[in-house]
Amino acid sequence: MARISQRISSVTESATLAIDAKAKQLKAAGEDVIGFGAGEPDFATPEHIVAAAVAACHDARNHRYTPAAGLPELREAVAAKTARDSGYGVQASQVLVTNGGKQAVEEAFATLVDPGDEVLVPTPYWTTYPEAIRLAGGVPVEVPTSWQGGFRCTVDQLDAALTARTKVLLFVSPSNPTGAVYPPDEVEAIGRWAFAHGIWVVTDEIYEHLVYGDARFTSMPVAVPELADTCVVLNGVAKTYAMTGWRVGWMIGPPDVVRAAANLQSHSTSNVCNVAQRAALAAVGGDLEAVAEMRATYDRRRRTIVAMLNDIPGVHCPEPDGAFYAFPSVEGLLGRPVAGSVPSTSLELAALVLEEARVAFVPGEAFGAPGYARFSYALADEPMVEGITRIAKLVGS
Repeated sequence: MARISQRISSVTESATLAIDAKAKQLKAAGEDVIGFGAGEPDFATPEHIVAAAVAACHDARNHRYTPAAGLPELREAVAAKTARDSGYGVQASQVLVTNGGKQAVEEAFATLVDPGDEVLVPTPYWTTYPEAIRLAGGVPVEVPTSWQGGFRCTVDQLDAALTARTKVLLFVSPSNPTGAVYPPDEVEAIGRWAFAHGIWVVTDEIYEHLVYGDARFTSMPVAVPELADTCVVLNGVAKTYAMTGWRVGWMIGPPDVVRAAANLQSHSTSNVCNVAQRAALAAVGGDLEAVAEMRATYDRRRRTIVAMLNDIPGVHCPEPDGAFYAFPSVEGLLGRPVAGSVPSTSLELAALVLEEARVAFVPGEAFGAPGYARFSYALADEPMVEGITRIAKLVGS
């Protein structure tokens, strides 16, 4: 009899966290490592949010169990914030507060998907999505995109991937890892396609505030209101408010779906840490001034890293419209000598760059996109420039 269940044995480690852990391990050993791996803002959480958490620690109400679905006042605040920021009007009862965005992803698929159900997953994708789908017994069906098409899938591509087993479409804009942002007309067209075919949409909006230039965030259930009864929206405080470590996310959906997911959560984790929920309440209930300042910094870094990557012969980097990732093709660096080796995959290239230049990035294989690489620019300007400079020197030597 196997020691580990087949279901859990099939789950792969998060590549982004693995790369980040390796970089931090080398740093702890005294190595000068620059990490582009984790999608984690380098800003401190805004002070008013921290102050709310400090006050919450001294409030005895937060020392006890609270409702598994979330503090009532936080659920109300998330509903209000959603209406304010995306124009999507929902009730507090449609909000489930989760332990970070990852739990929202897992619970959404666990609630919607039965064994054998197919989920359309445009590639490149964030590493957790396919694993959460498989854990639910579902089958991820990849819908490839490319930089030539802006890393955006089309209705025709979705039509080609549609089968009698298709139950859910995963839709992410702005995208991790590509930074792609779908224009409003494309969001509407895809939403109407899903509604016409009776397909659920799970849409991850966690990067909603991180868009640049002329790009605009569009929430699918706002673009296609009739889709609201078959749409689940995922979000959280991690990226917008520099709160990755606080672990507060949420899912928004039809009341029956949210009730079912809340039942699941009541048996898995119960309520999210009350102190973190109080901090999240201060975040979503406050203004977006600090968010605007962070976005301006990301925008400057975005332009810098894209220009530097495109200056490296063999690298092509399209300019991302959202999130805080550059996603260049590194195919031009493969199959040729680099520091005495000849990497044939982006995975091998990433290992070589970490070993020889002490720079960590996530290879495209982690996102279903061999030949690409993800660089987070949510790190300070100086190490960002130094890291890309090291890579340029390494591959040019």
